[in-house]
Amino acid sequence: MGFAGAEIPYNMSRIKNSRILRGDPKIVGTVHSPGSLRSALRLRQGDVDFLELRVDHFANDPGSLLKTAPRLPAPLIVTVRHPREGGASQLESQRRRQLFREFLPIADCIDIELRSVAGFADIIAEARAAGVRVIVSDHHFHRTPPGRSLAARQRRAILARADVIKIATFAATSLDVSTLLSLLAKPGPIPLSVMGMGPFGKVSRLLFAQAGSVLNYGYLDKPNASGQWEATLLKKRIAELAA
Repeated sequence: MGFAGAEIPYNMSRIKNSRILRGDPKIVGTVHSPGSLRSALRLRQGDVDFLELRVDHFANDPGSLLKTAPRLPAPLIVTVRHPREGGASQLESQRRRQLFREFLPIADCIDIELRSVAGFADIIAEARAAGVRVIVSDHHFHRTPPGRSLAARQRRAILARADVIKIATFAATSLDVSTLLSLLAKPGPIPLSVMGMGPFGKVSRLLFAQAGSVLNYGYLDKPNASGQWEATLLKKRIAELAA
């Protein structure tokens, strides 16, 4: 894989094609605390489709997370979030780059913000060389930008050759939900993960999964964003809608 000494755990076979990132909506459980890590370890295979490791929340002791990761029962999305998009620990770019490299051998996907794509081109190139998929994400915690603005940002992510484009905004009104839904109503060449936070967060996540959002995020222990479902319950509710 190009990473000397890296031990790839049994469940971390690389995603050689994008099939798993298309089709039925996938559920992502977020690991952002010791409690959520313990919850993740109790999951059975199939309870969720992916686990997101929010490495920025473990930056003071990443070794313990890295040691535990092989025991997790789902493919891994590695995220070292930018501080301005909800990242913990106020990590500088160099430290974020270091952590991405440390966790890349166990990643099936990495998540890099649209704002970070240019500065992290080396990490993206290393991920692609290792067969790791790239999620390009864009977060707006206080509002939902106009649809034309979100569409423009979507086009930028397409130009960055994202494998999945993730857009999350604060959805305070039904108009905000409609704005986000319009992105899914006009599917482009790249799979979309779209979600709302705030008052319309929970209802929007069910709606968007039904409308084609490919990755749908939930919590495992306690929410780390408003409007989230517990991940295994979200999987059940989405399956009910599809029945």
